[in-house]
Amino acid sequence: MPINSAIVIAGPTASGKSGLALDVAEALGGEVINADSMQVYQGMPVLSAVPCAEDRKRVPHRLYEIFSPAQNGSVVEWLNLAVAEIQRCHADGKIPILAGGTGLYIDNLISGTTPIPEVSADVRRKVMSMLEDIGVQELHRRLEDFDKESFERLSPNDTTRVRRAWEVWLDTGRSLSAWHKEPMIKRLPDAVFTVVKILPEKAELDERCNARFDLMMEQGALQEAQQLHNLGLDRALPAMKALGVPELFAYLDGEISLDAAAELAKLHTRQYAKRQRTWFASKPETDLILKECYKGQKNIINDVKKRL
Repeated sequence: MPINSAIVIAGPTASGKSGLALDVAEALGGEVINADSMQVYQGMPVLSAVPCAEDRKRVPHRLYEIFSPAQNGSVVEWLNLAVAEIQRCHADGKIPILAGGTGLYIDNLISGTTPIPEVSADVRRKVMSMLEDIGVQELHRRLEDFDKESFERLSPNDTTRVRRAWEVWLDTGRSLSAWHKEPMIKRLPDAVFTVVKILPEKAELDERCNARFDLMMEQGALQEAQQLHNLGLDRALPAMKALGVPELFAYLDGEISLDAAAELAKLHTRQYAKRQRTWFASKPETDLILKECYKGQKNIINDVKKRL
């Protein structure tokens, strides 16, 4: 393998990415690097399906549970950390295996990102304060004044992206859409990425999504949700939107029954998995596609090795 190799294992939630990444890392003497935007947060290892302690003892796992749920983790922050971890792996003679279902993270790593400067903490706090005062829909409406393209492109309920558009405008004086027209910059231009996608059929994926949420409930998802609920954090924060969190919060707020919360969480998980599958069906370019969920099939490890 080239010394600058990296493996990316991508796909929808509940498809077996973490298990495949673990087995590949063990077979190749590599390390697993998280590429999931919810698994970066602390306080919800069950709800975000963070690899268990036993798996993390078998091979090193990086960038899991690194942010407080009160933080606004961004793709830029993750990218900076991921690049550093990949470079460290290469320096140590180990192969990095990135595993996750956040397409934006993976696309920015492989294809490059716009050269937007990192937003200051003061600006982030200011935008969060604006969100609390006037709400995301009003912030979206006001986007039209300085960034009509983002106004037309973004949903008025997309808190994360509307917030980002405001942060970039206030910090740089240029609109997000203007920055997006700049040439892309690859942070690791010499890296050789081998991309493995898990893209199972809808029926299998739906069944896995339902079963996984049932297992999460058995493993303490409600207790995790209660602990997060007790923190009283702004529900516009990314961690508060993790699959299962809004639904269980609705139960804890007395709005719906626990059974209704569970069924709603399963529905939203299936819908999210469908969107992920659609994203990964088109990008990034792929070296190996698995048409079924990973359940420890040994031949798949050999197939991955052959692509390196």
